[in-house]
Amino acid sequence: MKYIILVPIYNDRESLKLLIKNINQEIKELNSELSLVIINDASTHQIIDEYTDIENINSIEIINMRENRGHARCIASGLKYIYEKKEFDYVIPMDGDGEDRPEEIKNFIEISKQSGDRSIVGERVKRSEDIIFRFCYEFHKFLTLAFTGQLIKFGNFTCLSKATVKKMINEKATWNSFSGSLKKIEKDLISTPSVRAKRYFGPSQMSFFKLLKHSLSIVSVFRKTVLIRSALFIVFYILLIKSFASVITSLPLVLLLIMIYSISSLSLRENMEEFNNSLTNIHDIDKVK
Repeated sequence: MKYIILVPIYNDRESLKLLIKNINQEIKELNSELSLVIINDASTHQIIDEYTDIENINSIEIINMRENRGHARCIASGLKYIYEKKEFDYVIPMDGDGEDRPEEIKNFIEISKQSGDRSIVGERVKRSEDIIFRFCYEFHKFLTLAFTGQLIKFGNFTCLSKATVKKMINEKATWNSFSGSLKKIEKDLISTPSVRAKRYFGPSQMSFFKLLKHSLSIVSVFRKTVLIRSALFIVFYILLIKSFASVITSLPLVLLLIMIYSISSLSLRENMEEFNNSLTNIHDIDKVK
């Protein structure tokens, strides 16, 4: 079977080099063909390096993009490139900074051999960030569940069958939110435990603002459900507070309206025309192996 690891990267050459070395080490005993497609999201620093520990990797390509379009769109473009240009059975998107652990690739591959066309997600069972960030992450999951009815415990680190990749590149939500889109199109996903590790170099790049945007982007994929639930909440809440309405008791309604406005704005990112034309953003391709 043929597996392609899809790695979005931006200005993190040292982490990418170490990631490639660790992947090469982890797959040496696997009886599968494994290649890397790295999407360089218009880095301002040099990305390509000297790679010496790559004997177990079938091929490595670095796709250099003209314009930086962000993490989600980077992965979306990579999925489209792989589906249209490569022969494969599964795609494994993973971060290039070490937070997705290369040792878990073997588990994905072993499960995929028995999964048919079902895709596999790495369900986060442990994170390495501080307690405040972990609390915010749990709140993000609660927020998503409360307003969409969807419990999403996974990120980009997944193992996607070719059938799922085809669905992903024909779903406009993929251009906005990877995990939201995957949850929308696939109802029968296989889950396996996954540990969120520490970055190889430097602090985590996931700030509170980025987490909030990430959370609202997922919620925006299910905006019809959100609007229905929000309308019901507003009606019941107004009935509840009508006898003691005040600025304080009105605050939840204000926050809810801000959230609805935010997800409506984020939903505008779902542009199928841009997604279909995303490969025109490729500047050139470096074939490392």
